[in-house]
Amino acid sequence: MLVVVSPAKKLNEAPDNRGLSVPEFQSEAIELAHYARDLGAHELARLMDISDNLATLNAARFRAFGSQPKKPAIFAFAGDTYQGLDATSLDSDALRWAQSHLCILSGLYGLLRPLDEIEPYRLEMGSRLKTNRGRNLYEWWGTKLAEALNERAQATGSRVLVNCASQEYFGAVDLSTLKLDVVTPVFMEEREGHAKIVSFHAKRARGAMARFIVERRISDRREIRSFDIGGYAYRDSLSSSDRMVFIR
Repeated sequence: MLVVVSPAKKLNEAPDNRGLSVPEFQSEAIELAHYARDLGAHELARLMDISDNLATLNAARFRAFGSQPKKPAIFAFAGDTYQGLDATSLDSDALRWAQSHLCILSGLYGLLRPLDEIEPYRLEMGSRLKTNRGRNLYEWWGTKLAEALNERAQATGSRVLVNCASQEYFGAVDLSTLKLDVVTPVFMEEREGHAKIVSFHAKRARGAMARFIVERRISDRREIRSFDIGGYAYRDSLSSSDRMVFIR
């Protein structure tokens, strides 16, 4: 079983020397960083709808790309999903399993293993960054991410991909190329008899689900139904073969 998660906008830049590997699409990241660097802060602000301060920070990052301090991806990202994942408390065996089964989708790096060393950046998958391959990052990545996932599935004997990523990021995986069955966990909050998705809680729960799979080395999709972290419970009546609904 493979698991995919989204990256995070928030970063933890404290030094960490546990990196083991170079991203598979490092050369692609360097090329994309060059495109982003050429835009400058003003255009980056418009491209990603961010503040001038954030745009200035990320323009500086792109100018320095290739020479910035690096950190393992799983410890560099620090958003809601990564609070649910809580990677710093995973033991070495769990991290080793995660290295081959947990994948992080990235606008800049494409597809990352947890211990791939990355530089600080911000480039969301939905960004309309024009390159020689098209008008946005979906056109830039094309079928590459699905093909890379197929290769990882073959190497690990995986037949199922658990999608714990947002639609913005999972939309970059070409499903016509992907050779795995996809299962998407959906996390909802029940209030006054009605269940709805609350983004903040859903992001944390997706990270907790990724951790649940990693810690238990799950290979059978049926085992996912036993997820109960944070008070969630599987709701069979709302679920289907490719969509597992959890409510609390």
